[in-house]
Amino acid sequence: MASLEEIRNERLKKLELLKGRGVDPYPITSRRDFALSTVERNFTKLSKKKKPLFLVGRVIARRGQGALIFFDFTDGTGAFQGLAKKGDMLEDDFRLFDDTVDIGDFVEVKGTLFTTKKGERTIAVSAWRMLAKSLRPLPEKWHGLQNIEERFRRRYLDLIASSQSRDRFLARSRIISSLRHILDDEGYLEVETPTLQPQYGGASAEPFMTHHNALDADLFLRISDELYLKRLLVGGFPKVYEIYKAFRNEGIDMTHYPEFTMIEFYESFTDASYQMEHVEKILKRIAKEVLGTMSCVYGGEKIDFGKSFKRITFGDVLRRYALIMGGDTLERGALVLKARQLGVEVKESDSSVKILDNIFKKACRPKIIQPTFITDYPVEYLPLAKKKTDAIADAFQCVAGGIELAKGFSELNDPIDQRERFLREETYGAKGDTEAQKLDEDFIEAMEYGMPPAGGVGIGIDRLVMLLTDTKNIKEIILFPGMKEKGQ
Repeated sequence: MASLEEIRNERLKKLELLKGRGVDPYPITSRRDFALSTVERNFTKLSKKKKPLFLVGRVIARRGQGALIFFDFTDGTGAFQGLAKKGDMLEDDFRLFDDTVDIGDFVEVKGTLFTTKKGERTIAVSAWRMLAKSLRPLPEKWHGLQNIEERFRRRYLDLIASSQSRDRFLARSRIISSLRHILDDEGYLEVETPTLQPQYGGASAEPFMTHHNALDADLFLRISDELYLKRLLVGGFPKVYEIYKAFRNEGIDMTHYPEFTMIEFYESFTDASYQMEHVEKILKRIAKEVLGTMSCVYGGEKIDFGKSFKRITFGDVLRRYALIMGGDTLERGALVLKARQLGVEVKESDSSVKILDNIFKKACRPKIIQPTFITDYPVEYLPLAKKKTDAIADAFQCVAGGIELAKGFSELNDPIDQRERFLREETYGAKGDTEAQKLDEDFIEAMEYGMPPAGGVGIGIDRLVMLLTDTKNIKEIILFPGMKEKGQ
């Protein structure tokens, strides 16, 4: 079997052959009368006209030799069969096709449509042009992309070789479009907020930092857009949303990646209860629009969006799945012991609430399969949420398939309380918690002008795509995930 270098050298010779015949192997223009999906859909009508058509695409298969060469080609909308037949085109054109066209090349063909004796829809080629000569073989001809990391590094080849990969990203696009259409239809205003922020906030996470030379200032890649969207509520926009990239300087695992996609939306004069109902309607509609059904399979489990979502309190989840009774009142020492029994790492800087959250993520959340709202979180867990009681926040999290899909709450709009919450977070930061939130004086000032009561929600788009496409690794639904350099 020829080596990759040998194959490339042979293709370079074919490239020179084309040039020697006066053919530009990478022309500026191309002609296409119809997309291949249109040809397939309207084949009977188009073939009856017996009118020559111009079609284009990448050659993905070639078979036959001598006087007959069958080939398949695709333009991204569909695939079609072509027939290059000696006698149907100029002899020099046929010979050049035979001598230079490889799998992977982009070609333009002119011909008429017909059906073969085997019933195959085909275009009989009378003329052709090279549109882009490929110098490397496609994965199907080079043992495929068997290394998972290589699939991520060279996603363009993964998309060519794997219909499953293409379908995942098509589904991702449809999910994002569906989210946007739903909120647009409901009167939400789509906005854009800063990616580079002088003060990060809106979530408990460690940021990436950079430096702006012209301003001579350190800036942070946003970990959330929450505090900016709330400023817009103050400014008089009652319903806002943003689809954005968030950046958190955290580890990488099957459901976490430092650069991920979120949608957050906020609506004045609503609360957590309203937004729970809202989230359920949104997820049901997306499932119906994208999947065409109210259920999906994830990890071998059927996830049913058709039924009413279950509801359970955070305390009941801990009792049921981690056998922690009275988790909110347990001393830190007892929580540390329980965490270690469950294999949960505990840092010296971890607060009791953070230990509980880590226990929930490791021991409880994976066991929640059907769409479920978890409510009544400790106030310390959510420093931006209103209190339901002195100890409980008016908040919820939506989990399905063991994955956190959404989080929402009644937004805190009391600037005095918000300042106290931020200051408490800073005490955690002083003890070494790198994910503690920071005091944002500018945001507090905005709140002091008056922020309406509101309900807000964040939905992790990557995880939603994972669930609806039965994908276990978050890198599978990110087009170009960052990777270590080869050899590291």
